[in-house]
Amino acid sequence: MADQPARPVAVLIGPPGAGKTTVGRALALALGVDFVDTDALVEATSGRVISDIFVEDGEPAFRALELEATRCALGTPGVVALGGGAPMQPAIAELLAGHQVVFLDVTIAHAAKRIGFDGSRPLLAVNPRAAWTKMMGERRPTYERLGTVRVDTGDRTPEEIVDDVRAGLTGLTGLTGTDQR
Repeated sequence: MADQPARPVAVLIGPPGAGKTTVGRALALALGVDFVDTDALVEATSGRVISDIFVEDGEPAFRALELEATRCALGTPGVVALGGGAPMQPAIAELLAGHQVVFLDVTIAHAAKRIGFDGSRPLLAVNPRAAWTKMMGERRPTYERLGTVRVDTGDRTPEEIVDDVRAGLTGLTGLTGTDQR
């Protein structure tokens, strides 16, 4: 029998402020696996922050880097957090088929508390609340379609969210800390 390629235990998707990075790190720690954030991977491989890529090269250039980062991340065991817009790319949505995809859902009120809408997020730079609401309206159907598990993150601790994510995932036998469920 041929060796199976490495696969993430879970892939986290959701809008800015849902807690993908925070929950991803906590989930990876709880499961004793690595954590990969595709936004951080894009920044590490390009040597630039995402907002600079958007300004200097445009969104299409960023999305191409994001696609490559996602391909790389989906070939690693552990927990993967995708950037909020990544699932909107048809190529990335296709790559997610067969993975355990966790949609971390959040309201604008809770997202605003977490990210503060300070302008560091390129797609939320102008009128951030209206932009976030419009973006979520456009993205929600894709998040819901791709998510095999949905967890509300509003007004909850990372530990509470991790417990719900773990309860929704399948095939965790043999991972650190999974004997409790």
